[in-house]
Amino acid sequence: MTGNIHPTAIVAEGAQLAADVRVGPYSVIGPEVSVGSGSTIASHVVIAGRTTIGRGNRIFQFASVGEIPQDRKYGGEPTATEIGDGNVIREFVTIHAGTGQDRGKTTIGHRNLLLAYSHVAHDCAVGDDTTFSNNAQLAGHVVVGDYAVLGGFVGVHQFCRIGAHAMVAAGSIVLQDVPPFVTAAGYPAKPRGSNSEGLRRRGFSPDEIAAVRSAYKMLYRKALALEDARAAIAAEAKTSPVLNPLVAFLETPGRGIIR
Repeated sequence: MTGNIHPTAIVAEGAQLAADVRVGPYSVIGPEVSVGSGSTIASHVVIAGRTTIGRGNRIFQFASVGEIPQDRKYGGEPTATEIGDGNVIREFVTIHAGTGQDRGKTTIGHRNLLLAYSHVAHDCAVGDDTTFSNNAQLAGHVVVGDYAVLGGFVGVHQFCRIGAHAMVAAGSIVLQDVPPFVTAAGYPAKPRGSNSEGLRRRGFSPDEIAAVRSAYKMLYRKALALEDARAAIAAEAKTSPVLNPLVAFLETPGRGIIR
């Protein structure tokens, strides 16, 4: 080890690494990569492309970050990958850069846990504090909200949205949007209830959890048309602000919500 960089690692001229970044054996870091203070890069990691990685991240062996997208339309455009602070990226995780046909970048927020073999494709936007279990896979252009949990072997179709505090059970295939606070399971994924336990663990009050349960019933249990359910939830949100993320989600066009 020479300083914090192992002598077998290849760090290209132009790469910007904070002074305390540690790089393990045989890792390769490209010339347009930036890595913030306190981050650790294990052995055999490849960080390519126009990639910015924040502070305090841990990237485990054999991960690939910032490589060009797996997209036939990609023609070499100068796209990017942006990763925030405090993330854990485990073995064999793959995160690909954006494309010129969309946002032009793939973004991952703060304090996310991406377990082994999970995949974040081009142009995805992942929020904060999410959990991707082993082999959870996002196709391109997917949006994942804060605190969402994806179980093992979950597959998410391109352009889908996973709302904040949603939970998708292991082995599920998501073909439409999963609203905030909803638990989904199956192939295709269907609503299975509200994520009350997850909300309790994150400090939501009993009244807030009750409001979420009530909104779930409006959306899925009362045989209301979607427009009517959306209006009823918006009315409830005036006295229960916890529902505001759900209201905003339902008002935003997407692939249609799971029903």
